[in-house]
Amino acid sequence: MKTEELVNYQNKLMGLIPPERIVKVEFARPPREVIEAFLEMDGLTPTVSDVLDSMGIKGTISASRLRPIITGKKIVGPAVTIRYIPESNTPDNGYYKMERAKLADRDVYAIAEKGDVAVFDAASLGEISVMGGLSTLVAKQWGMAGNIVDGGVRDIDTVRKLDYPVWSTGQTPLTGKYRVEAMEINGSVSIAGIRVNPGDLIIADDSGVCVVPGSKAVEVLEKTISAARREEEVVKLFESGASIEELSKILPPSKW
Repeated sequence: MKTEELVNYQNKLMGLIPPERIVKVEFARPPREVIEAFLEMDGLTPTVSDVLDSMGIKGTISASRLRPIITGKKIVGPAVTIRYIPESNTPDNGYYKMERAKLADRDVYAIAEKGDVAVFDAASLGEISVMGGLSTLVAKQWGMAGNIVDGGVRDIDTVRKLDYPVWSTGQTPLTGKYRVEAMEINGSVSIAGIRVNPGDLIIADDSGVCVVPGSKAVEVLEKTISAARREEEVVKLFESGASIEELSKILPPSKW
């Protein structure tokens, strides 16, 4: 992207990544009413996962892979992305030379819109953190919906104190400073083997994370509402003592 496109964000950008590594700022996001409709639903990711399967879309990650740091949270929002790789120098060298750390999470928040979800591709780093307490504070202050981190997170007590939704593959005290380098913001990334593009809809709860392609968000919502209604009807009939024949007319037992 052209550097001039970042002018509107100068009052928030911290210069943590070279401008040429920010692929885009403006991109299509699912309509707000679609996001709100998803948020109103219970049992969200299991139903969305089934819908994605029915559409031939690979987009589900279990909570055993991406674990919620705070249980009981539910987020739905468009993705903004950041990709990390290991730093080429050793931490000792970075500290000795007092070099600038190459973490760039706060610049992701700076160019995001309120309600966006920050998605971190950092699996190659192992148990090294790519966000912590200060990152959490900035994200919450600037209106992010939550973070999905395929990598490590630290300052877990602060994350919980701030009551900010984060799903991660690791929890660690080990800093990413002088160990990691941000290579790209708002490019395509991969989390737990699932591709995420800026503007894709991220849905997460205690069961896991679903990635809905932005162009499919409306269709997935319609199918999710329909599936949820069928299931609710089956539950009511079952609790009322209806026969298997009656239940099968709504939803065959093989699809329960």
